[in-house]
Amino acid sequence: MTVHAEEPLSAIDWLSKSVADPSTPVAMPLPQPSEPDVTDGAPVDPISVTPIDAPSLDALGLLPAAMAGLPRDLWGTTPTEELARLLRDERVDTLPAIQSLLYTLLIAELDPPADADGGETLYLARVDRLLDLGALDPALALLELPDTPRPEPFRRWFDTALLLGEENRACETMRATPEVAPTFPARIFCLARGGDWNAAALSLRTGEALGYIEPEMAELLTRFLDPELFDGEPDMPPPARPSPLVFRLMEAIGQPLPTATLPVAFANSDLRSNSGWKTRIEAGERLARTGAIDPNRLLGLYTEQLPAASGGVWDRVAAIQRLDAAIADRDENAVAKTLPAAWRQMTAVELEVPFAALYGETLSALPLTGEAGRMAFRIGLLSEGYEKIARTRTPEDGIETFLIGLAQGNVTTLAPPDQLGGAIKRAFARTAAPSDEFATLLKEKRLGEAILRAIEKVTEGAKGDLREVTDGLALLRSVGLETTARRAALELMLLERRG
Repeated sequence: MTVHAEEPLSAIDWLSKSVADPSTPVAMPLPQPSEPDVTDGAPVDPISVTPIDAPSLDALGLLPAAMAGLPRDLWGTTPTEELARLLRDERVDTLPAIQSLLYTLLIAELDPPADADGGETLYLARVDRLLDLGALDPALALLELPDTPRPEPFRRWFDTALLLGEENRACETMRATPEVAPTFPARIFCLARGGDWNAAALSLRTGEALGYIEPEMAELLTRFLDPELFDGEPDMPPPARPSPLVFRLMEAIGQPLPTATLPVAFANSDLRSNSGWKTRIEAGERLARTGAIDPNRLLGLYTEQLPAASGGVWDRVAAIQRLDAAIADRDENAVAKTLPAAWRQMTAVELEVPFAALYGETLSALPLTGEAGRMAFRIGLLSEGYEKIARTRTPEDGIETFLIGLAQGNVTTLAPPDQLGGAIKRAFARTAAPSDEFATLLKEKRLGEAILRAIEKVTEGAKGDLREVTDGLALLRSVGLETTARRAALELMLLERRG
């Protein structure tokens, strides 16, 4: 099946089956190198041990609530399952300001929901959403917080390590974690990576005999363990939906899979130094679009060397390099000449906000005039310095007047340029209050749920129902997320993100 960008697979759909279900007899520790695999096939009873005072995984986070600007009891009384569903349903392809807020919610250290029972439901939903965004580094950091391994978090840890090119670390951890039982394919892969090819081959034969390895996986593992058997044989057909483990095995047998049609998390593997420059640039662009990598890392890819050709990504590289050189030289004429082409290139791949993060404030500080000046102003409004840039701008027309007021949170007396502007103006009216739906949620102490639903309204409302945009932005403002509301509103006005 073809993976379309508009219908991305969720992490739960592409994770490797690397950890055994504790209710099955497959869950057994890895054999030590060179020891007979005598336990294969022996039944193992499921055992679950949770220390009485163990902290809930749902409470773990990377960013203290105070630093995130959020109350610790954000999740309040919303049922855990409902929060997990809302997090998993949030779209990956949303406004950058909304993405930024979502990242904060995913990594913040917050109290578990009121109905939490010490489980991991919300924790796993947060990790899965980070994986869906391609943000493997914070996902891995979250996964490394628990003291005691559990099967489902470990499954995600193992796959994240595989995608980051840390196969040896993943396998070492698997060997050192008898509490988490690996499946036969994962065990075989790790035994081979550890150099114990005999034990790996024995495990493969045992797994096949017991019916624990599917035929396609068995052939792939056989090619991985003994490639000489397949000299002159045709390549394996590419899998329709590879897991990270299959992805690594295909690479190991000399049939690396392109990542362009795979979930964005797989693009991280293309950032490794053994990938070609073009491949790394394209991977960086995919990850920058979801906010998974810092804009400076993308700039480093663009400026690594001189473009090798023309057309496509090379035109983008050349345009960025020319602009970057002009800015470094503070050559205003050169900036004015190179800016339009660079902006067109970045707009074509929806990287306007990373571009603004790199150059927005610098461009706004240059005395550019005419079209270049107007372009620099709009780019500046997409940067973190949007409010300061707005204060120093003398508007040239009504649209700029509205944008300046919006950046400062005051459009009450201004004429909106279009229907979208009208919807935004209503959200920023001094008397704007949460809708009845949101008011009820807030009264019931379901603030986190209200924010997640507001995020959805802003994202989906931009496609047509502008009342949703008004409701979503008004809620964000009413709960103190003014910066997010302003930046999202500016992005709605300045970017083409309407479906």
